[in-house]
Amino acid sequence: MGMRDKKVTAIILAAGKGSRMQSDVPKQYLEIDGKPILYYSLRAFEQSSVDDIILVTRQEDIEYCQNDIVDGYGLSKVSCVVAGGDERYWSVWNGLQACEKTDYVLIHDAARPCITVERIEESVSSVIKWGACTLGVPVKDTIKQVDDNNYGVATPIRKYLWQIQTPQSFSYDQLVDAYKKMIQDKVTDITDDTMIIERYLDLKTKVIQGDYSNLKVTTPEDLDLVQNFFKKNKKSC
Repeated sequence: MGMRDKKVTAIILAAGKGSRMQSDVPKQYLEIDGKPILYYSLRAFEQSSVDDIILVTRQEDIEYCQNDIVDGYGLSKVSCVVAGGDERYWSVWNGLQACEKTDYVLIHDAARPCITVERIEESVSSVIKWGACTLGVPVKDTIKQVDDNNYGVATPIRKYLWQIQTPQSFSYDQLVDAYKKMIQDKVTDITDDTMIIERYLDLKTKVIQGDYSNLKVTTPEDLDLVQNFFKKNKKSC
């Protein structure tokens, strides 16, 4: 565990279908410079100080991920590949269940391939300091809250608005505790893990500065932006 006495595990979520990509191939397996998008997230965490990685994917993709990606690229920190669930939070829960006695977890979407080792390290040091944190960036545009008929009803003050990214980092025990309460409550409106911590443990999540380049590949246009990022930064290998 290097210089610290706490174990840190990364959970990489790659169980999505990517319906908005206009492709039969799930977005995490679309290729950039001959390698699947998923590889780039895994590589960044492999090169970081995290102790091990849990990869969560679709049941039918486990063998491919293990053989072609984990073994194929020599990603030694991936301790196991497990099946995800129908919703993101079930995939996180399955990843938490697969962890082998750890102190902190970093939850990251595989569809964010531009995550850097530097931001991962900042997440690790921040979660140890704060107990719960997430990467984010200040929004650049004015945000308008609308009603069901798309009429504007409120304009939040922009300086208080941040666009949340991943990884989102937590104390393992606290996140498991929050998940157990959520599951018991049968909640379905959860879109990220900071919501679970805030709602069920009444804890605040520290938002730390991320990168605008750490975007989530959702549309074909996003894929073009990511390809340009790697080309510009010469991070493809």
